[in-house]
Amino acid sequence: MKKIIFLTLLMSMANAFAEDAKNEWQNTTISDETIAKIQEAKYQYKKCASDEMLKPDYQKLDSRRGTEAITKQCEPFLAKMREVYLAQKVPEVVADRHLKQLRIQVTRSVLQSMMFSEAARASGEQK
Repeated sequence: MKKIIFLTLLMSMANAFAEDAKNEWQNTTISDETIAKIQEAKYQYKKCASDEMLKPDYQKLDSRRGTEAITKQCEPFLAKMREVYLAQKVPEVVADRHLKQLRIQVTRSVLQSMMFSEAARASGEQK
């Protein structure tokens, strides 16, 4: 009986390893031109967030609402970057993961700056 259970377990493990091979990372090559396009879109996205932070309309808002408004305003730059990735046949999962990481980094930076600005206004340093 133990041998049958062991063999069944062994056979199921072989199937599990076969499934892992299908999900394995397949290396992609991205040309220097594509990398330059992605870097340009990334720069434009960060520049958009920086420029939007300077507008006085956002300074009047709560830091979290201002951050949300700024990131929504700059979303089209991420869409351009995603199009570049998909044109180069980068898997959607990888492209979306990178865009999510970039969005989180920029959102944290904007929120930190907005909170600092809000605290400075509250303390009376800025008007």
